Amino acid sequence: MRMSPLTRTLAALTVGCAAFAVTPVAASAAPAAVQAPAKHKMKVQAAAVKGKVKKHEKTQVKGRIDDAARSVDADAETLIVQELQAGAWVNVATGGCRPNGAFSIDVSFDVSATLSLRVFHPESTLYAAAYSDVFALVVL
Repeated sequence: MRMSPLTRTLAALTVGCAAFAVTPVAASAAPAAVQAPAKHKMKVQAAAVKGKVKKHEKTQVKGRIDDAARSVDADAETLIVQELQAGAWVNVATGGCRPNGAFSIDVSFDVSATLSLRVFHPESTLYAAAYSDVFALVVL
């Protein structure tokens, strides 16, 4: 059966309109994106126990992490002591601490220098990344 050009055009328009009409229905049937809950902000406070130490002498970096929105029952969070070297923060030691708790991380250095240190908390599933103020440690 041969169709006239007008019939073919009308058939093409009908199929196109039907496809266009179905498209919004398919898009609205798709599941909505689930938004992740907002991450808690954490405050990290830290300082070296001693201001001056000898080379290879162990000392501690002590402090606490505070989060008013979480309880002490939460799992321990990772903490990293970092040293500023040539403009970049380099990991020196790691430890852990529960939110609203105190921590103590052992460190020692084999160079004689005044070091700039901080404690860094990397981003986790519950918390945004956070870091302490920079503090100095003199290694003699």
